[in-house]
Amino acid sequence: MTETSASLLDRVRRQSDSEAWHRLAAVYSPLIRGWMRRDLRLQDHDADDLVQEVLAVVAKRVDEFDRQRTGSFRAWLKSITVNCLRSFARKHQPAATGDSQILEMLHQIEDPAAELSRQWDREHDECVMKQLLDDVKQHFTETTWRAFERAALENVSTKVVAAELGISPNAVFIARSRVMTRLRQEAAGLVD
Repeated sequence: MTETSASLLDRVRRQSDSEAWHRLAAVYSPLIRGWMRRDLRLQDHDADDLVQEVLAVVAKRVDEFDRQRTGSFRAWLKSITVNCLRSFARKHQPAATGDSQILEMLHQIEDPAAELSRQWDREHDECVMKQLLDDVKQHFTETTWRAFERAALENVSTKVVAAELGISPNAVFIARSRVMTRLRQEAAGLVD
């Protein structure tokens, strides 16, 4: 990962940053595949094809993404995914069967008030944050990371963390702040 303060999404927009594209694909491929396999019950080969199709659309249109106009990246990605799935359903569902299961699920995914839509949003944020935490961790010393982890993620008091790690409470505060700053930079545009 580069040391630039630009978010992963900003780096992806710069077509010359192939590492960022690989990271974006690594974050989103399992998430999208999971949605398709679990929620839509697609076969592995169909899910894999659709993941590639969604990522191809993202790659082609990422410069068009405008948070002010489009909303969150999560919503934009969901819209692309739903459109790819709708196209898949039209091509692969026999018209005479009357099977509207996929189309009904797509309506639920698009409806922000539906439980399935909220579940997709939660899974998106959890998946992206897990990946970002893993990526950011490598940029900090073990003590800094442990101070952040205990204080921010496990909600342990600063004094307790300081005593456990043999550092000052101020060092715990600084560690937490440094890691949070880096996470915010990386997550900009990806997580609300």
